[in-house]
Amino acid sequence: MSDDLTVRESSGNVFQDLGALGAEQRLAKADLARVIRREIRQRNLTQVQAAEVLGIAQPDVSDLVRGKLGRFSMERLERFLNALDMEVRIQVGPKPKDKERAGISVELVGSF
Repeated sequence: MSDDLTVRESSGNVFQDLGALGAEQRLAKADLARVIRREIRQRNLTQVQAAEVLGIAQPDVSDLVRGKLGRFSMERLERFLNALDMEVRIQVGPKPKDKERAGISVELVGSF
């Protein structure tokens, strides 16, 4: 084991910590996908059944539950949530003073 290990506190966004472009949007998409996966699991849906509910092909469900989100827009993920009878609310407001730039975030309501 190397003594050169550096440990940093997370910003709360793994994509930002890794220096990924569009980190806030990537985290928001991951949060939406997590809720979709949870709903699919709680309803004991197979991927074929989930595909029917979401109106997509089974391989797309496979990508979705495995976190391969590159082909899924925020709008599309929001439509999936609606198909699962989940309410999606979008709030817009001024940038918080403690943030350098305005961004995108997902606030989950309830027990997720």
